[in-house]
Amino acid sequence: MAKLTTKVAVRIAAGLKRFQPVLDSARKRDINESDTVVIVTDMLEHVLGYDKFMEITSEHAIRGTYCDLAIKLDTKLALLIEVKAIGLDLKDNHVKQAVDYAANQGCEWVLLTNGVLWQAFRVSFQKPIVHELVLDINVATLSHRKTSDLEVLWLISREGLQKSGLVEYQSQREALSRFTLGALVLTDPVVDVLRREVRRISPEARIDGEAIKTVLMNEVLKREVLEGTKAEAAKRTVSRAARRALRKSATADEAPDDAEALVSSSSDRKTSA
Repeated sequence: MAKLTTKVAVRIAAGLKRFQPVLDSARKRDINESDTVVIVTDMLEHVLGYDKFMEITSEHAIRGTYCDLAIKLDTKLALLIEVKAIGLDLKDNHVKQAVDYAANQGCEWVLLTNGVLWQAFRVSFQKPIVHELVLDINVATLSHRKTSDLEVLWLISREGLQKSGLVEYQSQREALSRFTLGALVLTDPVVDVLRREVRRISPEARIDGEAIKTVLMNEVLKREVLEGTKAEAAKRTVSRAARRALRKSATADEAPDDAEALVSSSSDRKTSA
């Protein structure tokens, strides 16, 4: 998943080891939002690798107010960060505030954090605006010795942002979601495989694909996997992928292979001669 280099891994591990006690102390003291912003800013620099003076700003104006923090890479807004006091739970209204900021600025990625919890949301500029929780990190539970934990933090690091780590991570999550897998199970190629395997088990049975689909929908797959907004989106994604595969196959069938093209070209030259 992550393109985590040794140099970055060392920095993230050292930063995690350094800031976990700081966060624990701050939580016990129940520090306010302003003090939490100070810690988060330091974590952005020392753990996640952003330049404190060139890339992290607290002066990004949005509709006459300022978001808590913003990340600019090559002078372009890459990430908006909404910070809450370390003792507060992150709630839906906090998310809405951050997403509203992002929508106003045309920023695709938002971080919501109280220093300990870090949530990354991807904003889709549809009508209406929608957002999806892509990453949910509890820094207190991570280990600086586990590569997989360092890779999670890499996703929201400077290096991860530059290499589209969050985009790739979300794409992988969507491909392996229960909605996508549910939609794939009901496609004709998968049902055909199941029908062949059923006939292998019971050669005398006369079972068609529709019968298998009916059992899958009514008895095997959960209703929540097949119904709702995410299920419909997964069906459309699977359908688009199938159409692309058919078009690619049709194009390949229509195009002559190299040998055929060579023979045809040679024949044409002889005829003209």
